[in-house]
Amino acid sequence: MSVTEQDRKFIETIVEEKLKKLLAERKKRMAIVASKGTLDMAYPPLILATTAAAMDIECSIFFTFYGLDIINKKKNKNLKVPSLANPAMPIPVPNIIGALPGMTAMATRMMKSWMARVNVPTIEDLLNIAMETGVKLIGCQMTLDVMGVKKEDLIEGTEVCGAAAFLEYAIDADITLFV
Repeated sequence: MSVTEQDRKFIETIVEEKLKKLLAERKKRMAIVASKGTLDMAYPPLILATTAAAMDIECSIFFTFYGLDIINKKKNKNLKVPSLANPAMPIPVPNIIGALPGMTAMATRMMKSWMARVNVPTIEDLLNIAMETGVKLIGCQMTLDVMGVKKEDLIEGTEVCGAAAFLEYAIDADITLFV
């Protein structure tokens, strides 16, 4: 039995309509990998994730290596901005000056004051907003093992999985970011 041209076009139309409907119903997805645990590198993944959630985009952040400090309740309240060899500093600091005692503390205070001046939430507040808006916070199991961090050290509500499990999520993401 052969399919006529008219039948083929009819079938293609039905398949296209169903595919369009499925794609329209599918929620957009964003996957972020947070790999750095300094104060200046904690803001980008959290701001992007909470903004995505506000835009009704499903989002997960995978915290790996030093990025795990962002969700470590023993460390995340004391994240710092390194002044030594940080070319991104808005006020250029020569390495010889950045190496002086107290410069990291000063750079950290400066950044916190800049953020507060324009009403940017703290890291703790952004983590709470992320959880309240459904952003999945995921700690890397291998990093926990390597760094000797226990799941209990992570903020409440954090999930833990390996790279393969996160990649299963990320493979269907419309947006993927490595921070």
